[in-house]
Amino acid sequence: MTAPNPSLPSLLALETQDSIVEYLSTTFALSDPEAQQALRAFLADPQTGIFRGPYLKIRTPYQPVGTGWVSPLEWMPRGFRPFQHQAEAFRRLSTNGTAAKPTIVTTGTGSGKTESFLVPLLDHCRRAAARGGKGIKAIILYPMNALVT
Repeated sequence: MTAPNPSLPSLLALETQDSIVEYLSTTFALSDPEAQQALRAFLADPQTGIFRGPYLKIRTPYQPVGTGWVSPLEWMPRGFRPFQHQAEAFRRLSTNGTAAKPTIVTTGTGSGKTESFLVPLLDHCRRAAARGGKGIKAIILYPMNALVT
């Protein structure tokens, strides 16, 4: 079996369902054809079977930066392509030769907002330590009640 295209979640769900039905049908190989048909109907019937849906939630992916992007952070691995909003935050918050600029990142859940500010912060701490700087470099205040739900 060839791997389904991950950009077509409905096909992926159907192929997964077919594989489960095939596995259970062979695992519980019934000799009575009527019982075998009842098992297959229980597993695969779209109205009365055990599978419903698929119910999918498809998120539009956030846009990555272009292939020519150059990170303001020297230690970023080659080929790493952050999302557009992360790259802009890295540029604004980098203290590599300039002062960081006030920045607000507003985007959806799971889009990498934390990395948008945390990566430049860690870069700043890394460079300060390399220069021999001692003491507190940053204090992170995070609204934990926003994460409770």
